[in-house]
Amino acid sequence: MPAPAVAPEPLPLDILYEDAHLLVVNKPPGMLVHPSVRERTGTLMNALLHHAPEAGAIRLPHRLDRATSGLMVVTKTAHAVHSLALQFLRRTVEKRYTALLAGVVKDDEREIDAPVGRDRAARPQWGVREEGRSALSRLWVVRREVAHTLAMLEPVTGRTNQLRIHCAYIGHPVAGDDLYGGPGAARLCLHAGRLAFHHPATGQFLVFERAAEFPM
Repeated sequence: MPAPAVAPEPLPLDILYEDAHLLVVNKPPGMLVHPSVRERTGTLMNALLHHAPEAGAIRLPHRLDRATSGLMVVTKTAHAVHSLALQFLRRTVEKRYTALLAGVVKDDEREIDAPVGRDRAARPQWGVREEGRSALSRLWVVRREVAHTLAMLEPVTGRTNQLRIHCAYIGHPVAGDDLYGGPGAARLCLHAGRLAFHHPATGQFLVFERAAEFPM
């Protein structure tokens, strides 16, 4: 049975850039990217379909967790779909996240190289597992506080929950991350604050940034 169609909804969108080929939007925390079996409304896709009903190919070539906020590129044409998919596949898209981490990270910068896999019997199911797929993240300290560290993160690979898993693995889970042992916060303090890629039509290298808004 085919999946039910996604219904357009007049939901607010924080759009940083838009043309005939694509748009870049800042997703708020708490919003699903796509409808699920249980939730068919209130998602980013519902809002996008209402915003651009004339677009031939509204697609999301990457995703953010529901609890994660930040920048996402959205395609509007078949050519843009293909171009962005290739750029993500070749890892030429630049993605940087800002995170508020538990504790004081000692090293100014470090790499976290630990495989991520799924164990359906475990809770949480996704974590660092020997049989998992290779996963690499990079971390740079932005500012140290008494009990927290503001850091910039780069997911070199794109595994499920990779940044959250890797930060917890090194003993500094993301604030507000109940799933991976983070300290309490009003929200998950993880934000996709920088996104850069080549425009599918012009080839121009576009860079977008939006600062994080974390409860400190």
